[in-house]
Amino acid sequence: MFRFENLEVYQKAVFFSNLIYAEVKTWPRIYRFGLSDQLCRAALSVALNIAEGSSRTGKEFARFLSIARGSCFECIPLIEIAFKQKLISTKLKNEWYNHCVALAKMLSKLKSSLSLTK
Repeated sequence: MFRFENLEVYQKAVFFSNLIYAEVKTWPRIYRFGLSDQLCRAALSVALNIAEGSSRTGKEFARFLSIARGSCFECIPLIEIAFKQKLISTKLKNEWYNHCVALAKMLSKLKSSLSLTK
């Protein structure tokens, strides 16, 4: 098992990405090469940056965690647009938004826990 697989933030990022993928595949084709692809890439980027960064030095890992956090932020306008396009319900919008907030907080805490960032 790789070290990053034990991180709760990684597990939650994979869960979030799977939620996004499961939903967007039901969206009309018109959204496939824009909104759905971008949302999937942003959500997937969170877990991927945690995984890749964990193989690097502490300073580099901190940078990858910042990129992962930025991907959480990127999801927010995409979620809002999906909602305004009536692709997701208010409930789903709030659920996804809350996942992004939780992930961003966890990433910040993990980054601050690294000895090189103190």
